[in-house]
Amino acid sequence: MGKANKGVARKQGETKEKRIVIVDHDKCKPKSPAFQYLARHAGGCGKECIKVAGKQIIIDEEACAACCNRATKCPGGAVSIVKIPTNMTTDTTHHFGPNMFKLHGLPQPRPGHVLGLLGSNGIGKSTALKVLCIKQKPNLGLLDESTKWADIIHYYRGSDLQNYFIKLLTDEAVPAMKPQMDTYAQRPGTGRKVRDVIEKNSQRGERVAQDICEKLELNHLMDRETDALSGGELQRLAIAAVVLKDADVYIFDEPSSFLDVKQRITASRVIRSILDPAEWDGDDGKALSKYVLVVEHDLAVLDYISDYICCLYGQPGAYGVVTQRMSVFNGINQFLAGYFEAENMRFRQEELTFKVSMEDEIDDPAAHEKGRPGIFDYPATTKVLSSEKSESTFTLHIEAGDFKEQEIIGLIGENGTGKTTFMQLLAGVFDEPAEGDEKPVRAAASLKDMGVSFKRQHNTQRFRRFGGTVRDLLERTINHALGDRMFRLLVMRPLSIEAMEDLNVTSLSGGELQRIAITICLGTPARVYLLDEPSAGLDCEQRVIVSKVIKRWVITHRQKTCFVIEHDFLMASTMFDRVIVYSGRPGIECTAQAPAGIVSGMNDFLKELDITFRRDPGNARPRINKHNSALDREQKAFGAYFLADEADMSRVDKDKKKEKTKKKQEEIKEDENVSNEKDAGPQWKDDY
Repeated sequence: MGKANKGVARKQGETKEKRIVIVDHDKCKPKSPAFQYLARHAGGCGKECIKVAGKQIIIDEEACAACCNRATKCPGGAVSIVKIPTNMTTDTTHHFGPNMFKLHGLPQPRPGHVLGLLGSNGIGKSTALKVLCIKQKPNLGLLDESTKWADIIHYYRGSDLQNYFIKLLTDEAVPAMKPQMDTYAQRPGTGRKVRDVIEKNSQRGERVAQDICEKLELNHLMDRETDALSGGELQRLAIAAVVLKDADVYIFDEPSSFLDVKQRITASRVIRSILDPAEWDGDDGKALSKYVLVVEHDLAVLDYISDYICCLYGQPGAYGVVTQRMSVFNGINQFLAGYFEAENMRFRQEELTFKVSMEDEIDDPAAHEKGRPGIFDYPATTKVLSSEKSESTFTLHIEAGDFKEQEIIGLIGENGTGKTTFMQLLAGVFDEPAEGDEKPVRAAASLKDMGVSFKRQHNTQRFRRFGGTVRDLLERTINHALGDRMFRLLVMRPLSIEAMEDLNVTSLSGGELQRIAITICLGTPARVYLLDEPSAGLDCEQRVIVSKVIKRWVITHRQKTCFVIEHDFLMASTMFDRVIVYSGRPGIECTAQAPAGIVSGMNDFLKELDITFRRDPGNARPRINKHNSALDREQKAFGAYFLADEADMSRVDKDKKKEKTKKKQEEIKEDENVSNEKDAGPQWKDDY
């Protein structure tokens, strides 16, 4: 009995050390050093812990310690052994195969509510959406047996997913999904116009179609071909195409990509209108029967659009775990804290917080006094852009401004207001030789002579034309920076560039290419760094990391200046010291105002958008107030559209108390005047 108990205890102890072996087949191709190394050690222990199956290497998840030790020494980082929690041995939704990704759990949507999904890239969000859209049948972790839908429904019995899958499988409910931008961009096809896409998907009547197209600003694009649309225009068309369908399940995968702040709020309101009975001819039952799921990395938008939230954690590329449904406030805050209280699970050691810079030129005008050392001026100028295909022109007026060292200036405004044009002027992109002169003519606002490093908005095609590996690309562009120990410590390691060095550039995702573009920009010696939308393609954790990397490298270590174009308020509130606000008519004529303090600048910008922001008291993350809510009306009444921290909240409270006290004193004074007039009435009659 004693030996048996020891055997049971040993087995229980082994389950606590559950691990999975992940093989990156892109790094382990037949002629690669990793493949040859593993093939050489295949069967070395007398078992088939490591075996060669055609052109792939398969490592048993129950491999012995000797084979696991050999696998960890595989060159090129092709093999990684990940320890997983004990509860991950059960509740498997889908397993892609041996040494491949595994998803545990599923989001549980609720009819009549918007369910948001929050998690890192490569954690299983898209896989979960495909399962919920019945585009992929989950195998429940059974690789050898064919799983039937009857087994899946029986597995989820007693939960909301049981009724959900029954409705979809019996055609009682129809799903409609908006995929990620890269996937959808290949669908419209050549020769199709926006009008064709709208008419094909209009299933809710002409009135709803006109209303949605007007809100998403698509009416002036009806006769334009889909191939000629920009990223933001194509995103709005994709949202409209899904919302106009008469479906029962609406799924939106990253709807805010390529949209500015105003368009993100508009898109959120359009998505939430699916649950409005007025949009379904006042039918409350039909509106409350709709399922809506949204995957979003912009925390401010996710907070604004969602009623509940499910978070995903784990090891990207190895396994992902879906949490239970939570309130939006608790879900986002616990995800940022790295600890889920209900599951007693800590998945991140550090807590993500956001601290805004409170420097305002109004408070300290001497900080930007002209002529002081470290202060650089750029003059007022005007740039006119004309199109060869059409007679339309765009005019950008730039007010005179200044910048100083160790400062990050943000460019905020709607799409089409000239933010990229201004950054190209600073980078000297428009410097061209004048007629009859071989020497280039510098633009008035050009900083090219000072030394500029420019990260463009789109780098995918430029990088993918390069046929080598990431290491070859970095050595060709920033070879001098690769030998800098601080650059590797402050930039490359936080951005996980070293893990991608052996991968081919053409095989990288959009987020990975974005991180490489940021690395090349920061690794180029310059006095002024220009970054155009560095958050595009990144998840919420990577956005926080990128903002910290830019601050530590450019401001703290290099002590240089940085201009950043950003639509994500999370990154904007984390990085910016001052802001340049754009106003005017997008695409026609706009003005770039002089740099202002972040509080006053954000207030002016948000006032034009009619949006107010508050800050979470715990982690200081920006949160959008519900339109026409009590707090929204109060902040608008006091002109506090952007609240930086708790100090501003208390300031608004003090102003409210002063305003109430002043109003009360005026009422008392008015009552006293009225009573005095009444007292003086009879006396006046007697005199008469």
